[in-house]
Amino acid sequence: MSINLCVDWGNTNIKAAIFDNDKLQKQVVCDEGTTVQKVLELMDTYKPVKAITCSVAVHGEELDNMIVSRIKGAIKLDAKTRLPINNAYGTPESLGADRVALVCGAHLTNPDKNNLVISMGTCVTYNLMQKNKTFRGGAISPGMHMRLKAMHDYTDKLPEVSIQGDLLLVGYDTETCIRGGVVFGLAAEIDGMIKEYEAKYPEFNAILTGGDAAFFATKIKSKIFADPDLLLKGLNLILNYNVSFPR
Repeated sequence: MSINLCVDWGNTNIKAAIFDNDKLQKQVVCDEGTTVQKVLELMDTYKPVKAITCSVAVHGEELDNMIVSRIKGAIKLDAKTRLPINNAYGTPESLGADRVALVCGAHLTNPDKNNLVISMGTCVTYNLMQKNKTFRGGAISPGMHMRLKAMHDYTDKLPEVSIQGDLLLVGYDTETCIRGGVVFGLAAEIDGMIKEYEAKYPEFNAILTGGDAAFFATKIKSKIFADPDLLLKGLNLILNYNVSFPR
């Protein structure tokens, strides 16, 4: 066991975490301008000996180069990385690294279940991890903020609405109609997807994660388990699977 650094570079937020003997010790949320400095501070404080980075966004190489220069046991998660699960996805080269980490985390925490991981971020991804250690795929749809922005961008008169404000099933003006349509529509989509998966796969478990998960946790009627750190747990598992000790 060792002290590990895990970095998840998403489309909206960047998270960096320290695991000590597989226990999450510290987590920071960064933006693109502060990531290198905050990760450097984590490295100076905790002295990790292994590291993994995961990215779904285009960015410079400064962070990766800095980590590799300071940590011998450092890897970057991509389509060629060895995985502790079976990947049955048809196009692994186009599969988001975050989805891979999520399903690895799901199998780690619930190995006896068919897990549907619902990640709510820029997009909503549905990821089926079967209990036979096989990732099958799932579905992708627009996230909450993308839906709000799209209605403004693709019409002439609809305003761009904030998620903050009155949330009503029956809106009383255009703003509340848009907000209610997005939120209640997305919640109904998630409930419907869970119902479809649950009917097909026995011993079923649904896990909600991602930046907007907390907002929706009380709005979904289906039985779900929330785990905001699932992706980081998956990254730590993949790192340990690939780097048993620093090179």
